Amino acid sequence: MTDGSITTTNSGAPVESDEFSQSVGADGAIALTDHYLVEKLAQFNRERVPERVVHAKGGGAFGHFQVTGDVSRFTKAALFQPGADTKLVIRFSSVAGEQGSPDTWRDPRGFAIKFYTSEGNYDLVGNNTPVFFIRDGIKFPDFIRSQKRLPGSHLRDNTMQWDFWTLSPESAHQVTWLMGDRGIPASWRTMNGYGSHTYQWINADGERFWVKYHFHTNQGHETLTQEQADKIAGADADHHIRDLYTAIENGDFPTWTLKVQVMPYEDARSYRFNPFDLTKVWPHSDYPEIEVGTMTLDTNPENHFGQIEQAAFEPSNFVPGIDGSPDKMLQARIFSYADAHRYRIGTNYAQLPVNAPAAEVHSYSKEGAMSYRFPPAAKPVYAPNSTNGPHADASRAGTGGWHSDGDMVRAAATLHAEDDDFGQAGSLVREVMDDEQRARLVTTVTGHVGGVKDPTVRARAVQYWKHVDQWLGEQVEAGLPPLETPEPVEEQWAKAAPAASGWAQGTALVPEPAE
Repeated sequence: MTDGSITTTNSGAPVESDEFSQSVGADGAIALTDHYLVEKLAQFNRERVPERVVHAKGGGAFGHFQVTGDVSRFTKAALFQPGADTKLVIRFSSVAGEQGSPDTWRDPRGFAIKFYTSEGNYDLVGNNTPVFFIRDGIKFPDFIRSQKRLPGSHLRDNTMQWDFWTLSPESAHQVTWLMGDRGIPASWRTMNGYGSHTYQWINADGERFWVKYHFHTNQGHETLTQEQADKIAGADADHHIRDLYTAIENGDFPTWTLKVQVMPYEDARSYRFNPFDLTKVWPHSDYPEIEVGTMTLDTNPENHFGQIEQAAFEPSNFVPGIDGSPDKMLQARIFSYADAHRYRIGTNYAQLPVNAPAAEVHSYSKEGAMSYRFPPAAKPVYAPNSTNGPHADASRAGTGGWHSDGDMVRAAATLHAEDDDFGQAGSLVREVMDDEQRARLVTTVTGHVGGVKDPTVRARAVQYWKHVDQWLGEQVEAGLPPLETPEPVEEQWAKAAPAASGWAQGTALVPEPAE
């Protein structure tokens, strides 16, 4: 049965056959003039775009955000005004794994939302953790490479990971989170999401505030033990993708409640630690959460590639009433994400349906590969102009900003009394986790550090955990298996010596002595 339509080429011409190539006789050479065969094969060769360097494996859905609170005194952004209802698309993902990696690896999860607002697209690109491993974007490529694969064996390597982490002590808070019970969500529906960075809100009077986003799952926060995660990884590598798709397909629409922490602009100068440090959280006792609204996911994608794989999220997509902050990681991402999209899916990725804004576009961006949206011929292609072309309007844009003054330096901000790397990680262990959670943390860390083969790196890892918490570090140290002592080179050579006669005849290879 068919729907009655006729197969066509990509240019719309009817196709003669979907089954047989054009050839010289039924069993002869295929003709290069079979342009439909060439079109099909050439398209097939190119139907995969490069996978994301990070967040490669993922899934997502469409939905909407309904404002239930009133935060208009903090921001004039249209999507956060009382009663506003804004359509959105979300993409969940793992961070370090490739396209085919199991959904239940111990790894942070991406939590990226594109709001199709009346003032343009607003992208909130976060994770399921409120902190991150580093605080400066210059270290991001090195961090990701340390979590990927060795160039020789093409295997992930615990020694490489711990070498980076122990030489980057600011990672302690995120690593403690990752190695604890929160490190493996049971599903995307049952995990929280965070904007992670500090952002800026601007109200209608031009007043500025600092803000952090918290999306609390309404399905109940659930996680997996390492044993459960390993079992699921072997049985269903696409567990998270399947769970979300099935829930929505069955009408069980997941929801999250968005709450924000708001810091008055001037508080940042004298706060006890740097509020723009991505490795820190703001205590709720200092800045309580304020409810904003509810996010509901109610529509599965019709085509995963077109609507999820090609979805492009970027922290540079702000709208009036929302802006960036002095957070160095955020500033680096503002450049990096859009640049990655131009490489991965093309110069005009913003014209793809999933990325196209609901608001009208009046841009002076011009041409480039795959450009199909263009202004009328009478419209000018430059600014300023005197022919009624689009013009900038600072009052409509409503961007923020902050005071900054000083010499050009390469350094971390250290103007606050509690700017340390291990304090909040230690508080997480001692004040948030219970005894059972601490015991599981010890088991997880001991197993992971036990995979480190370099004695220097292993010793640093033990000290790393003692800085987080002395008891924890001692437990890890006591539980580590002994390092295997490699045989001296002379003994390895001696074992290989019997093959020397064969080598002399050219029938076997004997390793050369190590230098």
